[in-house]
Amino acid sequence: MRYLPLTGDDRRDMLAVIGAASVDELFRDIPASARIDGLLDLPNHQGELEVERAMTAMAARNRPAGAGPSFLGGGAYRHHIPAAVDHLIQRSEFLTSYTPYQPEISQGTLQFLFEFQTQVAMLTGMEVANASMYEGATATAEAVLMAQRLTRRHGAVLSGSLHPHYRETVRTQTQFLGLHLDLAPTDISGGEDLASRITADTACVVVQTPDFFGNLHDTTDLAKECHEAGALLVVVVTEPVSFGALKAPGDMGADIVAGEGQSLGVGLNFGGPYVGLFATRSNFVRQMPGRLCGETVDADGRRAWVLTLSTREQHIRRQKATSNICTNSGLCALSFGIHVALLGEAGLRRLAALNHAAAVRLADRLDAVPGVRVVNRTFFNEFTVELAAPAAAAVDTLAADGILAGVPVSRLVPDDPALANLLLVAATETNTDAEMDALATGLTRVTA
Repeated sequence: MRYLPLTGDDRRDMLAVIGAASVDELFRDIPASARIDGLLDLPNHQGELEVERAMTAMAARNRPAGAGPSFLGGGAYRHHIPAAVDHLIQRSEFLTSYTPYQPEISQGTLQFLFEFQTQVAMLTGMEVANASMYEGATATAEAVLMAQRLTRRHGAVLSGSLHPHYRETVRTQTQFLGLHLDLAPTDISGGEDLASRITADTACVVVQTPDFFGNLHDTTDLAKECHEAGALLVVVVTEPVSFGALKAPGDMGADIVAGEGQSLGVGLNFGGPYVGLFATRSNFVRQMPGRLCGETVDADGRRAWVLTLSTREQHIRRQKATSNICTNSGLCALSFGIHVALLGEAGLRRLAALNHAAAVRLADRLDAVPGVRVVNRTFFNEFTVELAAPAAAAVDTLAADGILAGVPVSRLVPDDPALANLLLVAATETNTDAEMDALATGLTRVTA
């Protein structure tokens, strides 16, 4: 049987109410060039067992990052996630993927969001954090828009070492809002002069650390120059494990911190989901997008939690909202919070040290390979190498041998031939010395 939710009479009644003679007339405003003529070339319907077999066969064509040596990074990182995380997120008092609207029946969810906010604020060195956002790229765009509201200026300087997806997302979200973006040229050295690009109309400067190419940045001096010019500093972090080793952005003068939390508690899962981190200073809280959970007491004086601030469009007038798209990624925020709580401060510091040590070992191995040069002077657990041949072809060759060698920079920045030989390589606590040797051997072969 086919599942058809509406009968012919149902459709006729609905069309009559809205004043359309047919379904085709209903969609007449869509250009013919954008419509599909006829049916899609899809197989006929099948039974549940047949569909399950077909989907299983399709899934088997994917290669999980954990199925062999993997050095993928570029904003999404493979880490060991304790089994307790998956067990605890399924507890009924916590399990939800969305925002609690009725505090009297959502105390568990509100409490873990409150704890998540506390963790993010502490990790970033900021005074307040929201209950999460979709992911790091849109969180960065929201940070730029927030800076525009706070400063009443209409320009933003974006670092040339900011993740290309983040730069493009900022451009997409701001292109019709009268905001001028100064996109600094691609910088693989980590030595760009962003302060010189600040003007009287600059609302913020956006810089990433560790940056897209793996370089580390102390933003203290840049923050001072931003503030002297009346601009804000937005610091982006795509690898939150780095918080265990590096100085917090808030301690280096950041006004807004936007980032990606996937590394802690959330597996790669073939490309998602993700959880956006967003933190700022308390005096900016009224312009912070998203939701803020707070602590209070109930009628009996007992500790309780509520939504303290919710300035998105479904709560207030759309034109007054700080964001019209943001939400909190509740389930991923819960996973993040549980993983951080299991690690504790000492555990996070040790995890960060393991990551850096693994990256150093790998960098030493690869730098000794003929035709391979490590570009970075500083890095955390990801760095850039320059090959003697195009990186994309080398990655394809090694992938056929079961080695995921990294991310070719040309895949994310395809229009710059000067970057064709650059390869992003990430090493975490999950990579063994044997895997590093396999990568070094493989690169020796493809660069010979």
